[in-house]
Amino acid sequence: MNELCVVFDIDDTLYLERDYVRSGFMAVGRWAEDWLGIHDFSGLCWREFESGRRSTIFDRALAAGGLESSPDLISSLVELYRSHAPCIGLAPDAAEAIEQIAHTCPIAVVSDGPLASQSRKADALGLRAIASPVVLTGIFGPQFRKPHTHAFAHVAARVQARRYVYVADNPAKDFAGPNELGWATIRVRRPGGLHELVDNNPHSPPNVEVTDCSGLLNVLARVAP
Repeated sequence: MNELCVVFDIDDTLYLERDYVRSGFMAVGRWAEDWLGIHDFSGLCWREFESGRRSTIFDRALAAGGLESSPDLISSLVELYRSHAPCIGLAPDAAEAIEQIAHTCPIAVVSDGPLASQSRKADALGLRAIASPVVLTGIFGPQFRKPHTHAFAHVAARVQARRYVYVADNPAKDFAGPNELGWATIRVRRPGGLHELVDNNPHSPPNVEVTDCSGLLNVLARVAP
């Protein structure tokens, strides 16, 4: 049996999610210019994203480009966004931490989000060559999204270890499930992350908080001795 298994979230833990957002807008923007005749649609979307109005980005960008939105058009744009091959890479600190940890214990992944986009992110980051299993909760259905314990129990059933640690970023949903199972939890409050300024959940806080994955091997020694 392994002494330790380290399980990572993906978004804003191993890379900045805003890089994926920009990549998606670029992909949708190329399509919008070719088929809708809207120049710099990606720039219009990015400005909406940066303004914080994120629930109707495509509607507002279409309006700014002189076109009226429709449910079918919005659905098509969302599908293009989620299915694009993202131009993203591991943050240098995360790549270094993974290389160090891989020499000492098994690594796994648990991540929420639309299955198509999360799968493409995992491929772009090379996670299937690094971690096993890579658990995308979308495959189980929406009722098993974090904070449900199902995905974490799935990892534990496949990787036998005395201790498990979950490294993630979102205090609203990431830590309740593994905390319930007795795992150690580490929050990465990465500068520029979408949840960087969100306070920890007082009912289920992480054991430790770091700004990135630098020195993670030393942190693991403290939280999972």
